[in-house]
Amino acid sequence: MNIELIKDIVDYGVIGLLGVMSFMAFWFWIERILFYRGVDVKTFETKEELEIALTNNINIISTFGSNAPYIGLLGTVFGIIITFYSMGQSADLDAKMIMTSLALALKATAMGLIVAIPSIVFYNHLARKIEVLLAHWDIAQKKMNNAN
Repeated sequence: MNIELIKDIVDYGVIGLLGVMSFMAFWFWIERILFYRGVDVKTFETKEELEIALTNNINIISTFGSNAPYIGLLGTVFGIIITFYSMGQSADLDAKMIMTSLALALKATAMGLIVAIPSIVFYNHLARKIEVLLAHWDIAQKKMNNAN
């Protein structure tokens, strides 16, 4: 198999996977924000029901945030392996080609961080919104109990 083909498969596979993760994290964040804007905590009979509704899909955002750097690092490791392999197969070693290949291998790690950092920010933002909505449920329950 051609080394360039393997390099393209690794590049497009890792970058593509990270791109999909980025899109999904952003989509779930937007979906949760829209849901939280429309939720009426008074319609939930128990706090557990409310918590289940509020936490739906946020674990996916957290998973993307925690795993994206590892996927990026895996792409970098594959890129470096491919670079060393092509160096070993080449009769004439060109420093420019080696440095370019190693620099391009690092783009996967950078992309992993670009996906992870916003995903963790999204997750923390949603976690705080959940805390606030659960507190509003507690307040509504106390008011209802005091009214009775």
